[in-house]
Amino acid sequence: MTNPVQETKAQRVERLKREKNPWEGLEEIRRFAREGFESIPPEWLGTYFRWWGVYTQGDGAGVIGGQGGEGKALPYFMLRIRIPNGLLQSHQLRTVADLTKRYARGVADLTVRQNIQLHWITIEALPEVLEGLMQCGLSTTAACGDVTRNITGCPLAGVDADEICDASPLALEANQLLAGNADFYNLPRKFKISITGCRVWCAYPEINDVGLTAIRRSLHEDSNGNSNGKPEIGFSLRVGGGLSTDPHLGMRLNAFVRWSQVIPVIRGIAEVFRDSEQLRENRERARLKFLFLRHGVTAEAFQTELEQRIGFRLDPAVLEQPPDDVYRDHVGIHPQKQAGYFYLGAAVLRGRISADQMYAAAALAERFAGGELRTTNMQNLLVVNVPKHNVGALAKELDDIGLRVDGSPFWRGAVACSGSEFCKLAITETKSFSRWLVEELEERLPGFEQHLKLHVTGCPNSCGQHWIADIGIEGKKIKVGDRMLDAYYFCLGGALGLHQAVARPIGYRCLASEVPDAIERLLRRYLAEREPAENLRAYFSRHNDVELREYLAGKFVPVVARDPSPGRVPHAVEG
Repeated sequence: MTNPVQETKAQRVERLKREKNPWEGLEEIRRFAREGFESIPPEWLGTYFRWWGVYTQGDGAGVIGGQGGEGKALPYFMLRIRIPNGLLQSHQLRTVADLTKRYARGVADLTVRQNIQLHWITIEALPEVLEGLMQCGLSTTAACGDVTRNITGCPLAGVDADEICDASPLALEANQLLAGNADFYNLPRKFKISITGCRVWCAYPEINDVGLTAIRRSLHEDSNGNSNGKPEIGFSLRVGGGLSTDPHLGMRLNAFVRWSQVIPVIRGIAEVFRDSEQLRENRERARLKFLFLRHGVTAEAFQTELEQRIGFRLDPAVLEQPPDDVYRDHVGIHPQKQAGYFYLGAAVLRGRISADQMYAAAALAERFAGGELRTTNMQNLLVVNVPKHNVGALAKELDDIGLRVDGSPFWRGAVACSGSEFCKLAITETKSFSRWLVEELEERLPGFEQHLKLHVTGCPNSCGQHWIADIGIEGKKIKVGDRMLDAYYFCLGGALGLHQAVARPIGYRCLASEVPDAIERLLRRYLAEREPAENLRAYFSRHNDVELREYLAGKFVPVVARDPSPGRVPHAVEG
């Protein structure tokens, strides 16, 4: 008797997706709520719930507490709220605060895709949470799973004094097209889109599957190339960006995408991705970028297939100007394009925000402005359309509730994933560690003024986006005596825009308790040796790995190899 061939992980997930569109399963979720956690079948716990932005929560030990590359789960859920382009009304934030206080133990996280993430949700409460969000115009649909994730855009859309255009209508239209659409419920893996009309590319088009950035060109009257000087706004197009364990910056296609072509192009790329059967063979290599990394597809070949799919040729690309070392956190007080109005950006340390802070922020947005807020992919919160005479009072009130409008570079620059506190795939705890790290650096380097991105990720999968940080640290374990202790591996010099580069793994690892010492040594060396107007990116780029390891360690140390990922690409706070 022959043994039946066992399904691979990819084969099982693909079979489950063929058998059910999870978006049609709301009544099943309601039944689970009535019957309790034990009634939930494995296919819902491990797969289908994700299409609703819901997934099981880890037990606090992270990946090392389980087996097979995944930690143990509690009978609670993490839940991600989809906020397209980061556009949020005060009444919606108040609803999120209500749900957070009632069902999520009073704590939420802003994510690196402009979402809000809750924890500790029980199955009994899940239908009420979903219903409460839907009633205020929010949704968890497609916030996770093999679908189009939250579509990001510039949080200053419509108010940025220097924007090329307000591209948020396109982001909302793309969201309406893809989220909940049965034609796109079964993609090979997650699919990420950013659309921005700003000049600083704050939506990070370089690390999305599809990145559209506004650009102007002049129209020509005749075939001789005589221009009438009338500009047309369109978009540059990048495809195949993504981080995780195999970082790949998006490839720019030779295309000028007109405003009217954006949605057909997005749909066409989604169809190309959906129909790429070779990407369904391995869950760890199922992102769009692997067409370029593993399957020999070139940018030219991809564009040809896309144009065949959409039925028209795209105009050739025009010269663009990537942003040159522009900091993109939006923190502080800034004038808007509307005369007499300002926006205030509040740094939410490591994205962790309480229900009380959300209540207060919603009330302040109504009291001092028009009730409009925005979330950012650096885990911050903005209030827009603030009349000039209210700016000072609002800034003080935000500071008073712990949302700093004038935070230190360490407070502003810290980004952290969920970590082992909630994520089953994390190796280290990140949120409390990040707060402690920031406080240590503020005390040790009180006069430090250089902008920096300090990203903490709890495993190699880069949900904390350490690959694009000035200083990115990746969670590890080090055995000390008979105990396994949290540790971090350093990657330096990540950048986007004009100087785009993946951060360099420089071969240095230390215990978590030693990280402040290492960063202090590195930054003091930078302050002592930097050239006039030299920023961290440029400083790191002119030093080799041996030197940077020495600056971190305070002495010569041999290279330490970076460990591979312990498991599958995670589904927690996304990178």
